[in-house]
Amino acid sequence: MSRIGKLPVTIPSGVTVKLEGNTLTVKGPKGELTRELHPAIAVTVEGDHIVVSRPSDEKLHRSLHGTTRALINNMVTGVTKGFSKSLEIVGTGYRAAKSGNKLTLTLGFSHPIEVEPPAGLEIEVPSANTIVVKGADKEAVGQLAANIRAIKEPEVYLGKGIRYAGEQIKLKPGKAGKAGGK
Repeated sequence: MSRIGKLPVTIPSGVTVKLEGNTLTVKGPKGELTRELHPAIAVTVEGDHIVVSRPSDEKLHRSLHGTTRALINNMVTGVTKGFSKSLEIVGTGYRAAKSGNKLTLTLGFSHPIEVEPPAGLEIEVPSANTIVVKGADKEAVGQLAANIRAIKEPEVYLGKGIRYAGEQIKLKPGKAGKAGGK
């Protein structure tokens, strides 16, 4: 039995959960999230808990059991607390600025790069070398952060570029040159 899957998801006060067929809608103070769930997994709302169960011990059902419960838990957490992902910019002259709703990045290219967040996500720039992506949908927050990081990934020789906060970049040694002369 899945240890994660058998735990019920607690519905906090101020959050409404609506289950119509395979579609689960969770509404809370930070927004509303909707997800289509796999039809093989049974999801029921019992009072202030959401219970996920599987019909058999087939490999597909076992793999979907814990995953479905984790996705539902992330939806409930997202509409109550929200999710955030921090990015750091490393490099001389590299910086970020927010103009209106758009993020403007200066990363050594011939032009500044503008990133507009999709609906439901917010980008904050607390300092010129820090970017924070916030939103209710964990998947969308992670995807936008990955897209921003992909614009200028950390370079392996000097470490310049955009990285996740706390990410360790393993640097390669540079050229050593000829040691003996001839």
